[in-house]
Amino acid sequence: MIFKRLLVLAPHTDDAELGCGGSMARLLEEGVDIHVVAFSSAEESRPAGSEPYRLRREFQAALKAMGLPDDHVRCHDYPVRRFSYQRQEILEDLVALRRELAPDAVFLPTGSDLHQDHQVIAAEGLRAFKEVSVWGYELPWNHITFSANAFITLEPRHVEAKWQALQHYASQLELARSYFTRETVESMARFRGLQVKTTYAEAFELMRFRY
Repeated sequence: MIFKRLLVLAPHTDDAELGCGGSMARLLEEGVDIHVVAFSSAEESRPAGSEPYRLRREFQAALKAMGLPDDHVRCHDYPVRRFSYQRQEILEDLVALRRELAPDAVFLPTGSDLHQDHQVIAAEGLRAFKEVSVWGYELPWNHITFSANAFITLEPRHVEAKWQALQHYASQLELARSYFTRETVESMARFRGLQVKTTYAEAFELMRFRY
């Protein structure tokens, strides 16, 4: 096992599952202790007429379906697209997580992600977790370039677990996000698998590695 405790940082609810849901499914199966923290409940991204904190509940349901205990899933309420105004507070939250959880690895958005909130989590996460391995996951709709230099191979059941978790985001399915389809999830996993001569995989930018 390459690491025992993994912390997955998601700028918004659903980013973790979209970026590395298949890998989380495989690592959970292998006994890795996984904790997931989202930094925004994405209140401004709810469909019109939705009840408050709908995405937070969907996030918790999605990760519970993957097999994470409730106390391994957290969600902050930083406002969408305004993380840069609270950068220091976010860094302090990350430092507190480092002290509490002491993970051996962190998964977070890659540094080439163009979304302003994702850039803050990538930069401050790399700053806060200087002593552990940091892997950047991909969200291709936010990238112009992506350095895919690390891969986690997947079995069909891991890709299916990722898609089943995403089914809990009814709000995003209602909005018909182009990346929120089975075809997108499977085709991305097939493409990354092709690069390492397997059927399915997820790709990462290895930003720091400590063994």
